[in-house]
Amino acid sequence: MRILKKLVSLFLLALVLPYAQAQTMMPRPMAEALQRAQIPREASAVYVAPVGGGAPMLAWNENLAFNPASTMKLVTTFAALDLLGPAFRWKTGAWASGPQEGDVLRGDLVIKGGGDPKLVYEHLWMFLRRLRERGIREIQGDLVLDRSVFEETAFDPAQFDGEPQKPYNVGPDALLLNYKSISLRFLPDPVNGRVNVVADPPLAGYPVVAPRLAEGECADWRAGLQTDVGVLGVYFSGVYPAACGERVLHLHPWPLSHPEYFHLAFRRLWTDLGGTLRGGARLGVVPPDARLIDEWESPSLAEVVRDINKFSNNVMARQLLLTLGHVGAGLPVSAAGGATAVRNWMTARGIPAPELVIENGSGLSRAERISAQSLARMLDTAFQSPAMPEFLASLPLAGLDGTMRRRLNGHSVAGRAHVKTGLLADARNIAGYVLAASGRRYIVVCLINHTNAPRAVEAQDALLQWIYEKG
Repeated sequence: MRILKKLVSLFLLALVLPYAQAQTMMPRPMAEALQRAQIPREASAVYVAPVGGGAPMLAWNENLAFNPASTMKLVTTFAALDLLGPAFRWKTGAWASGPQEGDVLRGDLVIKGGGDPKLVYEHLWMFLRRLRERGIREIQGDLVLDRSVFEETAFDPAQFDGEPQKPYNVGPDALLLNYKSISLRFLPDPVNGRVNVVADPPLAGYPVVAPRLAEGECADWRAGLQTDVGVLGVYFSGVYPAACGERVLHLHPWPLSHPEYFHLAFRRLWTDLGGTLRGGARLGVVPPDARLIDEWESPSLAEVVRDINKFSNNVMARQLLLTLGHVGAGLPVSAAGGATAVRNWMTARGIPAPELVIENGSGLSRAERISAQSLARMLDTAFQSPAMPEFLASLPLAGLDGTMRRRLNGHSVAGRAHVKTGLLADARNIAGYVLAASGRRYIVVCLINHTNAPRAVEAQDALLQWIYEKG
């Protein structure tokens, strides 16, 4: 009898062992790519499982906390879709503090921000045009900026990587305008021996001094510009080769505060629309006796989420986290308040994530943490949600658009994987869904944190292709 039990045990072990190995054995193409990149297996966490539950296809280090980089945006954006609904919109209001006599406002114009992540320059132009259509031409008072829906906190755009002029380092604000960035278009004019620089958006009283026109190859044209971003303008003391043709440089004019940037853009637009602003600009709140003139509504949350995930927009994700905190608490909040709202939501949704650390919700952080399994559980919850179509459509499509448009071109998995990417100097991550050749859909999370992480793209693409073929 004892021998029979032993034989049965060995038989069961023989059945279970290959399956257990299949859960942890890295696909050969991925393993070989990691070896070429000199990234040890211990520096990665992978979780692949069918949507809707079932045994994982692959799993290792799935419970360890990793830096998610921009895959953290998946948590922030789905929490928003689930809590606020895809049709949620932000509102920016214009209030008159004083009577209107004819086309003259004898008082202040108060603009109250609601945290709109996509109040771009064109939207502000349309909003101000509507104010002009209501008969206001001259504002005798000040432009008062009400930013009270978000808590006022210090923000250092150089803190993350010492590159404050980079647009990805823009901080959040209740009156965020045009992502607080400017695009500079360089137009070489060899006939007249100069470079014309066109700023978009143009800011009143904020000049752009062009670089000198040069001969020679284009090479590293950005370094040759010798850019100086100041509070009084942008100055290029270097050169721009004519061989470069037309190029665009995106900048964050970081010495300007959010209110200063908004004021300069407002003044330029108001003047272009034939209006006059007699006073200056100052911070304040809507007075109790002010009257509402008009409100601007943002695009829907579903559209904003697409922008955040397709193009990995950091400042929009920060705005969204603060909005979650503000809507939940009804008070001005900081990023910590938004993080609390997301953690509470995760708990209510039955997604245990004790390792979760949220600093700003965008992934542009060295402090944020999540495990591959927690992120996968959230992705599974998202797929069962009524907001699934909006969420899925927001993810970059491999080989076609967003941050995945140049990856896996020509591979059979192209167009079949909705995947959010995340990258930092020492992190390369992917998370999303793969529709396998079998017709089954799989959740995939692959987090790699290592000094050689920039070399991990080949391994992660091999993983996606393997899921498509074997899933």
